[in-house]
Amino acid sequence: MKLPFFLASRFVAGETLETSLPVVDDLNQDGLHVALDKLGEHVQNRSEAIAARDAYIDLVRTMAERDDHGQRNRISIKLSMMGQLIDEDFCEENLRRLLEVAAKHDLFVRLDMEGSDLTQSTLDLFEAVYPDFPNHVGPVLQAMLKRTDRDIDRMCELGVSVRLCKGAYAEPTSIAYQDMSQIRERYLDYTERLLQHTDDSGIATHDDELIETTKSFVDRRGIDRDDFEFQMLYGLRRTTQREMAADGYNMLVYVPYGTEWFPYFSRRLREKKENVWFVLRSLFQG
Repeated sequence: MKLPFFLASRFVAGETLETSLPVVDDLNQDGLHVALDKLGEHVQNRSEAIAARDAYIDLVRTMAERDDHGQRNRISIKLSMMGQLIDEDFCEENLRRLLEVAAKHDLFVRLDMEGSDLTQSTLDLFEAVYPDFPNHVGPVLQAMLKRTDRDIDRMCELGVSVRLCKGAYAEPTSIAYQDMSQIRERYLDYTERLLQHTDDSGIATHDDELIETTKSFVDRRGIDRDDFEFQMLYGLRRTTQREMAADGYNMLVYVPYGTEWFPYFSRRLREKKENVWFVLRSLFQG
């Protein structure tokens, strides 16, 4: 049974690009940058992967045409949508086609990080295309994964723009930290390294402790606020997003859309009990 979209509407802008673009406009008008993401993952069919690539290319062109607010808008993609699970060479070819269009329109493409089974593949594909598109592509790293320490070193060596998040996927203790205090400790260490050795990295968190500690570090080190950004998800901490933008911080909002919203919606519910209560209230009110 297909669940009604209104359950996910707090976290997903719309089921089509057309219904999602007004959300982008509203966020831009409030001084917020946007990363628009067409939802979907784990494509196993070549024709579907090519269709996803073409949809991403259309999204780049649409975003470039509409960027009249002076915002640093971009798109975020999942490589498993473009054939990563079928054949990496095929996926790389699709990614290069997309990045050629993105570079032409000077629009940045963020490579989302999925489950740990795809981490190495995603970083391999990133490094394959990065030399040809150094200003238009960057990965996501998850603080909860134990391997991230060395991945941060590599990205700092390259000077790459990284989106750093805690991580939303359930991972085993053998490869991932489970204790939140330990994840926060790792997150802050990685944040400091990224801020000192990369430009335009994204500190993606809703955690007040991490936000305030990052602000203090930036002030102590004299790091320009224009050299990095905070990032949050659409539908969460909306007032805080606008307050931080008003305070002079770059604030980006990750805005997903599309009909394949259920996996993303499920991850949001697992993250915080407040998200579950919001959905339950919507059910009763509806």
